[in-house]
Amino acid sequence: PLYKYRIQGKDALRVLNKIVTRDLRKFSKGHIVYTPWCDERGKVVDDGTIWNYGDGTFRLTSAQPSLKWIEDNSVGLDVRVEDVSEDVGTLALQGPSSRAILRDAAGPALDKLKFFRFTTAKIDGIPVEISRTGYTGDLGYEIWVDAEHALALWDALIEVGSPHGITPAGMLALDIARIEAGRMLIEVDYISAHHALIDSQTSTPYELSLGWTVSLGKERFNGQDALRKEQALGPAWRFMGIEVD
Repeated sequence: PLYKYRIQGKDALRVLNKIVTRDLRKFSKGHIVYTPWCDERGKVVDDGTIWNYGDGTFRLTSAQPSLKWIEDNSVGLDVRVEDVSEDVGTLALQGPSSRAILRDAAGPALDKLKFFRFTTAKIDGIPVEISRTGYTGDLGYEIWVDAEHALALWDALIEVGSPHGITPAGMLALDIARIEAGRMLIEVDYISAHHALIDSQTSTPYELSLGWTVSLGKERFNGQDALRKEQALGPAWRFMGIEVD
């Protein structure tokens, strides 16, 4: 159900580094970065992943529509943003047998695939991207494919995975798994700053235990000043009624 955006251009990295809290300059080709992004008050708008293709092209995934937010932060810069949500299908293969199933389906392409990395392969002749990512906390992968080949990919994986006991699972099962793993879900575990009705419904990365994603030392990014003040005050500010503005 993710929204997916292809972001290209001379200033693509600059735009993304302005939007998100992570320092994307530290990640090279083949990396996937999990990150939240904030408004000017340091309040979380959404969270998702950014893929680095190494040629100035990136993919951003988000739980909620983000096209206008990216474009608003790209004014005057050389960047092209394309919504590819309907063009790219994603199948999550999660659980202790996922590596064995994928090795049977795609060969040894993923033997050395590290956590939050991606590679290319073919499954039953279908070109795919395989990422070592997931939303369950278990061993798992996500397989990204042109939408027109998504059903054929499903059939191929079910066939290869049958000897391993592969089992289709829906969103309710996924929700239980992500709760057990401590994965956050927008509008459930936190409310987007764009949708909050009152300020007390908003959250900063520090309040969501995502302080490790905040790179205060990089160049200017949305919410940097507010987050720097909050980091300096420490966790006690939340219990003392101190306003950070």
